[in-house]
Amino acid sequence: MLNKYARAFFTRVLTPFAAFLLRRGVSPDAVTLIGTAGVMAGALAFFPRGEFFWGTIVITVFVFSDLVDGNMARQAGITSRWGAFLDSTLDRVADGAIFAGFALWYAGDGDSITLCAVAIFCLASGQVVSYTKARGESIGLPVAVNGLIERAERLVISLVAAGLAGLHAFGVPGIDILLPIALWVVAAGSLVTLGQRVVTVRRESAEADAAAETAESPTRESGAAS
Repeated sequence: MLNKYARAFFTRVLTPFAAFLLRRGVSPDAVTLIGTAGVMAGALAFFPRGEFFWGTIVITVFVFSDLVDGNMARQAGITSRWGAFLDSTLDRVADGAIFAGFALWYAGDGDSITLCAVAIFCLASGQVVSYTKARGESIGLPVAVNGLIERAERLVISLVAAGLAGLHAFGVPGIDILLPIALWVVAAGSLVTLGQRVVTVRRESAEADAAAETAESPTRESGAAS
């Protein structure tokens, strides 16, 4: 849902920066790689130590590379299947690092096996949610559904909660509860979204199969008549 509205807004905002990088000879692929490396560094260097505020700041700086690289490619007229593949693949890597950072915290000093398991579920379900759409599209289906919690929602909910929870280290009491709440929300929402996409693919595949059978029927009848 956020993809539909927020992406268009930030694309307009970041267009001048994308143009600046192109003038400096920076390639979209380089931005994709640097952005992913930055997100991974922020998640895996800060989150496992419970430094959620600074980790979120670092991740937020780099996560916008996902919008900048595509903007650069369009401005330069060099959009390609390889660029789309690289961007999508590294998005999954970055998302995995974020939730792995949460899981490592709760497996260690966070001292909660339950929340560790919830973070791992968020990681896995996020990957599967993305896979269902990609796999459905690969077999020729539109997968026309806006899921309850897609990638943008997963990132916004978890990172905003993590950043606010990190204020606990600065003396703000009780605010650290926001991260566990966010993880449960993302886990539940991802499960609903997965169900939405599976149901949609099942319906669309049935409709496509029925249409194919209908198209073949006149051919069979014509052959029998001749």
